[in-house]
Amino acid sequence: MAALDELIDLIRQEIVQRREEGCDVEAMEERVEHALRRSDGLQGVELDAILHDLESLQPVESFPYREPSTLDEIRAERPDGPRRMELNLTDAQLLDCIHGAWLGRAAGCALGKPVEGWDKGRIDSYLQFAEALPLNDYIPLVDGHPEGHKPRLPDCTRGMIHYMPRDDDMDYTILGLHVLEQHGADFTSRNVANSWLSRLSYYLVYTAERAAYRNLVNNLWPPESATHHNPYREWIGAQIRADSWGYVTPGWPEKAAEFAFHDAAVSHVKNGIYGEMFVAAMLAASFVTSDVEEVIRIGLSEIPRNCRLGEAVRNTVQWSKELPNWERVWARINEKYGHYSGIHTINNAALVVMGLMAGQRDYETSIVVAVRGGWDTDCNGATVGSVCGMILGADALPGKWVGVFNDRLVSAVRGYNECKISDLAKRSHEIAKKVTAAAR
Repeated sequence: MAALDELIDLIRQEIVQRREEGCDVEAMEERVEHALRRSDGLQGVELDAILHDLESLQPVESFPYREPSTLDEIRAERPDGPRRMELNLTDAQLLDCIHGAWLGRAAGCALGKPVEGWDKGRIDSYLQFAEALPLNDYIPLVDGHPEGHKPRLPDCTRGMIHYMPRDDDMDYTILGLHVLEQHGADFTSRNVANSWLSRLSYYLVYTAERAAYRNLVNNLWPPESATHHNPYREWIGAQIRADSWGYVTPGWPEKAAEFAFHDAAVSHVKNGIYGEMFVAAMLAASFVTSDVEEVIRIGLSEIPRNCRLGEAVRNTVQWSKELPNWERVWARINEKYGHYSGIHTINNAALVVMGLMAGQRDYETSIVVAVRGGWDTDCNGATVGSVCGMILGADALPGKWVGVFNDRLVSAVRGYNECKISDLAKRSHEIAKKVTAAAR
């Protein structure tokens, strides 16, 4: 019965995914209901056939977006972009940017961890009860909320942070660095997949990554690892893996997006891939320009112009310019994109852009707005913190946010359980110099 229940759940999630991709699933829904009414012992056989047919569906002709999943097709759909920008940083400035991105990512992640998965209303209700609005430090830990709200993971609450605790947002950033150190700039999706199998525990990867990991173990390699029985393939998992690729491609958004593609293709398709390419390209651009809107525009220049993610980002930028405050922007995002899972790429990318636009290079405002928006709070705080940290550099980041880590990061990546953040930054810096020098 457990296996049958899992199959039914997989089909229901696949129906949601196919509908979001622009497929007509009405007939499939009717077939599922018919199968569930069977009592002749062939229910599982019919459900298997339904799942197979679901995974073969294509978007209807009237679907208004073009969303390919191969690198060549994605590049053919891109708008114009700088592809590569002139970099005018000293070696010390380059390192400061990368160090700032590592620190900024850690602080944004730690800020969001205690309220991961909460919606905006729940977060604000708790913060108001804790007398922590406006939020200007890490989230405090208090008891007695009338609805029982209490942050999880107390080691990421105010006054309790002494290092960056383990989190998958940081694990994948470390793993990206490992892939680059082991395989260089010519790494492949297969190299990434093998690194997962050798360096990550199956029980510490989630949703799309867990589905892909299972497929890899069963000898399904990229791109099949991303598509087989994986209804999470447009969720946020790839977007949180973007950072290492941006850290090592200063001023080269096209190369950052290319690296991100090879990583994302292990577990994601379409907008799941675009989210990682978008963030990596933004980070590469952040070495060169501190104009937040330009950074976002350059990120968009590496993904298809007519995709759902691009539309959501452009809408969020426009709302941020038109509306009087970020909370009004959040309301528009929630109205338009709140139907997606709380860990989907599209709605969370919109919150990332909301945070960047609201903060305009102010680190604290940027990460606080991103986290208070809810949904995947640690992921969004980490991404916004990474971009802002890159723009500002380590020396300019507020000590109350980054000093608490004592230069220490704990990871679940085998061989990297205890790391110095400064050391990770130096190693990323060395790769960045090699990548840029090889292309001259």
